[in-house]
Amino acid sequence: MGRWVVTAAWPYVNNVPHLGNLIGSILSADVVARYLRLKGEDVIFVSGSDEHGTPIEVEAIKKGVHPRELTDQAHEYVSELFNKFMISFDNYTRTENPVHKEFVRDFVMKLYKNDYIFEQDDTLPYCPRDKMFLPDRFIVGTCPYCGFPKAYGDQCDNCGRLLHPTELKNPRCAICGGPVEFRSSKHWFFDLPKLQTKLLKWLESSNLPPNVKNYSLNWVKEGLKPRSLTRDNKWGIPAPFPGAEGKTIYVWFDALLGYVSATKEYFEKKGERDKWKDYWFNKDTRTLYFIGKDNIPFHAIILPAMFIASGEPYVLPYYISSTEYLMYEGEQFSKSRRWGVWIDEALEILPPDYWRFALIKMRPETKDTNFTWEEFYRIVNSDMNDDIGNYVHRVLRFIESRFNKVVPTPHEYNSEDKEFMEYYLEAPDRVGRLIESFKLKQALEEVVEVARRGNQYLNSRAPWDAIKKNREEAETILYVAANSVATLAVLLAPFVPESAEKLWKMLGLKGSVHEPGRWLEAKKPLLEPGHEINEPEPLFKKLPEDFPKKAKELVLEARKKVMEKRPPLLRWS
Repeated sequence: MGRWVVTAAWPYVNNVPHLGNLIGSILSADVVARYLRLKGEDVIFVSGSDEHGTPIEVEAIKKGVHPRELTDQAHEYVSELFNKFMISFDNYTRTENPVHKEFVRDFVMKLYKNDYIFEQDDTLPYCPRDKMFLPDRFIVGTCPYCGFPKAYGDQCDNCGRLLHPTELKNPRCAICGGPVEFRSSKHWFFDLPKLQTKLLKWLESSNLPPNVKNYSLNWVKEGLKPRSLTRDNKWGIPAPFPGAEGKTIYVWFDALLGYVSATKEYFEKKGERDKWKDYWFNKDTRTLYFIGKDNIPFHAIILPAMFIASGEPYVLPYYISSTEYLMYEGEQFSKSRRWGVWIDEALEILPPDYWRFALIKMRPETKDTNFTWEEFYRIVNSDMNDDIGNYVHRVLRFIESRFNKVVPTPHEYNSEDKEFMEYYLEAPDRVGRLIESFKLKQALEEVVEVARRGNQYLNSRAPWDAIKKNREEAETILYVAANSVATLAVLLAPFVPESAEKLWKMLGLKGSVHEPGRWLEAKKPLLEPGHEINEPEPLFKKLPEDFPKKAKELVLEARKKVMEKRPPLLRWS
């Protein structure tokens, strides 16, 4: 049995996540975690609310509250939304958790004692109008490498380069838009250049995907620079270094360590204080990170560097799955322009499984992908309903009406029966290989293909004709088809957990479809002759023909409803 830590990038809770945030990390990680559990693997799945840093501090100032009040409301609300989306976290925590704060302070002190942190004066942007030092994300200017006019002080979202604010051309305050000054302030730096050789050696031997590996190798070979580990913000984890009073830990270092602290907290709640080390210090553990492409340097360079510098035997990333961007109707999601669909709005429109299915089918695995209502409509009506839902209903209704809900006994198989049985009993291996290659979009397409082949099989074998001439032939056909539906229930479980469980119950099978080991069981027939199924019901519902045209109206209606349900500090003005 393998041991895994599955992580999803921590959502920044200055706002409710939108559909792009959901597919970029959280939902993708959930599909893989569910699959691994179905295989019987030992899995810990963690994430949490990233609630420190200036964006939240500034938002709280605007609303006239303490940042903690804002993040308390946001964390509770977002946690509940993830529950509704059936995200199967073992621990969804927060950066304000005492276990996390203590862990971060202890960890960075290890780096300090190991001589990987030094102090020096830094020249930083200061806004004379807002009377504050501006953290990286609150200074905007032109990227010195690619010329992108909206680069931030820490990174250009266009070319991906990590930056220092002084490198930007025409730097401006992102709060007021005015010009900035540069002033000196003492800070503590993580000495990345000291780790260059070790990082390069690890990257070259790592299992990382080519896009992550090549990008990171090029970045390291160009020469690493020290990274400031502290900030002048008030809102964050107080820096523990001697003389660092009034400084806080940079939010990125803080949140990256959350993957470990969330595991630690999970086991502490279970009364197993040191068991987290069995995962993070065990060379046989495989750690998976699900992130957006803009987070690659932090996960493939800074986090491994921190682990190495700690002097403790942390397992370095086994795989980093980074998605491209999901666009909305051709443009980036934007809260300021109210452009997109936020996850609480989505749940007002349709149940979670419809979104889970469609988003995995649209997952931007190799390039930016455009969410359109036309494509959403096609996926729901064609792939979900016509292919899967229709096939399931045809089979179960026939067993109900012609065999009194009892799975018939098979007799003599012809070549078509054997071929279809072999095809769907091998599907767990095919789908599993794709999931383990992190090709979730293709994996779900392979599941849909099982239903498509099932519909073709039924049409070709025509049990409605066979039952009039040769009942035994019809019994064989329906035994084969019924077991393909049972296999489908298991294959669907990582992607659409509620619908898979509903189908499992319709089939009259014991326990839950989500029990460990089900994936391996699905490689053999799950239904015995004589097994009684329950009353069939439609698995999915079709969307009306005018849905794509009315979708934006539905979003506006949903937005009105959620603004009444959201905590006061998360409502849009």
